[in-house]
Amino acid sequence: METIITKDTITRHVEDLKILVNKTSELHKDTIIKIAELIINSYRNDGKIIIFGNGGSYADSLHFAAELEGCYRNKNRSSLKAMVPSNPSTITAISNDFSYKEIFLRFIKANADKRDIVIALSTSGNSENVILALEEAKNLGAITVGFTGETGGKMKLFCDILFNVPSQDTPRIQEIHHFAYHEICEIVEKEMFG
Repeated sequence: METIITKDTITRHVEDLKILVNKTSELHKDTIIKIAELIINSYRNDGKIIIFGNGGSYADSLHFAAELEGCYRNKNRSSLKAMVPSNPSTITAISNDFSYKEIFLRFIKANADKRDIVIALSTSGNSENVILALEEAKNLGAITVGFTGETGGKMKLFCDILFNVPSQDTPRIQEIHHFAYHEICEIVEKEMFG
């Protein structure tokens, strides 16, 4: 069996990622700090973090929430409230009885309020179900944060803070999002638990 991806391809991907990390870092150092500060403030005011997205971004939302709820590095800290719409029965019922585009919207209506931070993940920024939920979160007075790609798509109109990676390459965008989630969790954990 012939290997299609060569060592040169892997090296090129790593180099592309390094360039993108540096470019995003220059654009968004302050954004990462601001998001962490908003999360800390929300927690200190008895708020919670709600995170969602589709496909790989959904998996990322679970990862991000796990770092907040469980632990990032400090195993001796208490748990923080982070919610992801994760009940398969609810998701499939809403999809069947209403529409897939309402799965996050209905979760936001039932759970979000003005003390909360609502974080939406979409590499394109154009997922209709994500946009509808962000719009509702803003109507409820929650602070909205978007993690997306280069243009921000339509969701940028509904985000108080936008972390848009300067790329249109979905895997690279997701890798940078992972870096940002980890940096945010590190700041939150150190500030709240020492």
